[in-house]
Amino acid sequence: MKDKIFLGIQVLAGLVLIVFGLNKFLHFIPMGVPVPEMGEYMKALMATGFIFPIVAVIEILTGLAFIRDKFAGLMAIVITPIIANALLAHLFLDPSGAGGAVFVLFATIIVMIRHKDIYIKIFEA
Repeated sequence: MKDKIFLGIQVLAGLVLIVFGLNKFLHFIPMGVPVPEMGEYMKALMATGFIFPIVAVIEILTGLAFIRDKFAGLMAIVITPIIANALLAHLFLDPSGAGGAVFVLFATIIVMIRHKDIYIKIFEA
């Protein structure tokens, strides 16, 4: 039963990641005007020209891995720094938008718990 709930959370997180990853390319979800601090931060990231496309591709690949349950444990490790950065940016610059990042970080931790057996091999001597 617990595994089915964890899998459901994993699939839901996968859908969220795919939607927001595709939105970075297709712009189908209108974004409101951010608070000035978050606006400056987002402008700086956009000015690099490569951060958002890389993040979008990683989000889409992670979402697909979560939905298919293939390489989900690996992709949870890959997405964690991106989600942590999004959460911290929202917490410090625009707390009203932190809900999505909190959910995806929570779901990523659930995925890691669900696939904890693959992480054990990393810590073996």
